[in-house]
Amino acid sequence: MPLGLLTGLGAALAWGTLDVFSAVASRRIGSLKVTTGIQVIGAAFVILVAILSGTAVPDDPRVLVGGAIVGLAGAGAYLAYFTGLRIGPIAVVSGMVAAYGGLTVVLAVVIRGETLTTIQAVGAASATIGVILTGVHFDGGWRGTKFASPGVIFAVVALVLFATMAIGSDIVIDYAGWLEVLLVARTTNAVLSVAILVAAVTVARRIAQPVLIGADGTDGSQDDVRRVDARVIGLVGLAGLLDVLGLVVFMYGLEQAETWLVGLASSFGPAVTIIAAVAFMGERLRGIQWVGLALVLTGMIAIGLP
Repeated sequence: MPLGLLTGLGAALAWGTLDVFSAVASRRIGSLKVTTGIQVIGAAFVILVAILSGTAVPDDPRVLVGGAIVGLAGAGAYLAYFTGLRIGPIAVVSGMVAAYGGLTVVLAVVIRGETLTTIQAVGAASATIGVILTGVHFDGGWRGTKFASPGVIFAVVALVLFATMAIGSDIVIDYAGWLEVLLVARTTNAVLSVAILVAAVTVARRIAQPVLIGADGTDGSQDDVRRVDARVIGLVGLAGLLDVLGLVVFMYGLEQAETWLVGLASSFGPAVTIIAAVAFMGERLRGIQWVGLALVLTGMIAIGLP
């Protein structure tokens, strides 16, 4: 199996599991708190790894600026995604965001000058369509998917920013190692997330209400604080660790393999979530989801061919 496909699938496995944890936590305490918690935990983990490995903060301005931009894109992408998951529908939001893999392929060809064989291009298109279909529930036809939901708007913003983050990371990695880039990006990400949270709960609380409260109306203040139990905190902690583990594998893949392949394979998170639900939770798939999984498998085989 090509390294790019392997690392991308590793990231998809981590992020596909992360989706479930973050969605549950966001509906309880709000997407902004979940986003901030995940970024801070991830940054702490990356800083620890950098210290243990003797990796210093890079002094190349291109890496500092580029890494910061990647971090800004990442912060926006996560906030938009988790907000979309909170207001739902989760299946549609998750499926649409997964389209960032297809956009990454296009950007890698246009911006990075990468090339695909004809069969790889067909495989990439098949896998992109498939991963979107696995995350879409067709309840009562197309109207049942609620594409007019506000959550879909956030999903579109998230998919564009995730693709931008992937391409930006690949560009910056030309000037430094993946861990140095991740250190700058994740630190920037965490600082920005904390700053936004502080601003949201102080000077802009009314405007920020949609991302501060849970689906049940709790906002984590006064009596609501007591309702946030250890399970929610644990979910955020697990999500933070899964996120940074996925990023480590993803960044390493970008350094060693083709951007389009790593980016595309990493977008298979919804398919991973669906498979886990069937295997461990006894859920049943709808016909359209089986078609989606078949397209993903077919696409994986095609893009894995030399």
